[in-house]
Amino acid sequence: MRYPARLAAMGAMALATLAPSAVAAADEQFIPVLSYRTGLYAANGIPWANGFVDYLQLVNLRDGGINGVKIAFEECETAYGTDRGVECYERLKGKGPTGAAMFHPVSTGITFALTEKAPVDKIPMVTVGYGRSDTRDGSVFRWNFPLIGSHWTAAGLAIEYLGREVGGKDKLKGKKIVLLHLDAPAGREPIAVFEKLAAKHGYTFTAIPVTAPGLEQRSQWLQIRQMRPDYVVLWGYGGMNPAAIQEAAAVNFPRDRLLGYAWSGAEPDVIPAGDRAKSYKTLMLQHGAERDKVHQDILTHVYGKGAGLATPQEVGQILYNRGLISALVSVEAIRTAQAKFGNKPLTGEQVRWGLENLDLDAGRLQALGVATMIKPLKASCENHEGARFGRVQQWDGARWTVISDWIEVDGTVLDPLVKESAAAYASSKGITPVDCGKL
Repeated sequence: MRYPARLAAMGAMALATLAPSAVAAADEQFIPVLSYRTGLYAANGIPWANGFVDYLQLVNLRDGGINGVKIAFEECETAYGTDRGVECYERLKGKGPTGAAMFHPVSTGITFALTEKAPVDKIPMVTVGYGRSDTRDGSVFRWNFPLIGSHWTAAGLAIEYLGREVGGKDKLKGKKIVLLHLDAPAGREPIAVFEKLAAKHGYTFTAIPVTAPGLEQRSQWLQIRQMRPDYVVLWGYGGMNPAAIQEAAAVNFPRDRLLGYAWSGAEPDVIPAGDRAKSYKTLMLQHGAERDKVHQDILTHVYGKGAGLATPQEVGQILYNRGLISALVSVEAIRTAQAKFGNKPLTGEQVRWGLENLDLDAGRLQALGVATMIKPLKASCENHEGARFGRVQQWDGARWTVISDWIEVDGTVLDPLVKESAAAYASSKGITPVDCGKL
């Protein structure tokens, strides 16, 4: 069975065997799970959902819940569709004794659609590595948390890395950089950053859109062949990514000069392309394909009890890890909020406080068993992102290898862009930003 087809089959099996909590008990914390185990992006959505749910199961089975408060959860299938994502949100937001703790839209399009609903319903939106990049500004976006990194952070990381590749960002002057992006909210999100950084560093920038789902790219790659760029940055998702790698090979564009962003750098993005994917590089918004102590705990306490959703071999793959980390920061935000509000099921408004005061230092990451996967994370009213670190990995035909040290993105361009965009949003919606210094 082909890799994406096998994943889709596993997703169908997981949906059939998973017994979600239709009604949370009065002493349980309800966490909804928006997932896409079907549709065009199922090969990416299935491992994310497996990692997310497996971590919730770990907290229940190993720890007895969050400080004794068991987690109830329910999956809702979106098929990566914005309309279905909104339907799932409306159906799940009031479940549990205190309503939904938070939502992970797992889609930039769904995030945009829910951003105006969250303040009304007082339910935070957590977008780990995607979503609206300007929601880093918590003085305007009180309910959005692009924790660990955003599209804009990833764009900044790409230029930081390419600058190192050529011997310094000053040597980017005169280089040609193409952004091949999905013509969708996620794909268009980083364009502003690449344009701002082009003006600063002097490279020539061209954005080339690809119509979703992105399987047909021949004309775009013929254009790229004529342009002869120094680098192509790939901002795709799902089947667009292996299609891009195969088209790059067809026009003899070196795969080590094709740099994917974080959501273009997982096993389903390279395995279908076969040997043509060798040397392909991608950004890592923190974690990659790796195992730490948390994975052994999952294998022991979740899979050892027959409750795991993936196969043991898939525990630790990139998208699985992304779901795991998304669940982990959610649990730790609830734990943070419990220190203020008590060890009981919390409301979305109380969990929002926990997210804004989330502080995962090196010692806490070590205790959680993820010290090799992510850097310390500290959110605040001004900074709902918490960290701007990343690395770069490369596919050798069989596995991912980390090829860079940790890179911190320069905020001198990103910070004013965030403020400008957030201010424009606030003006258009009649929002008065809070004074973070007075909170």
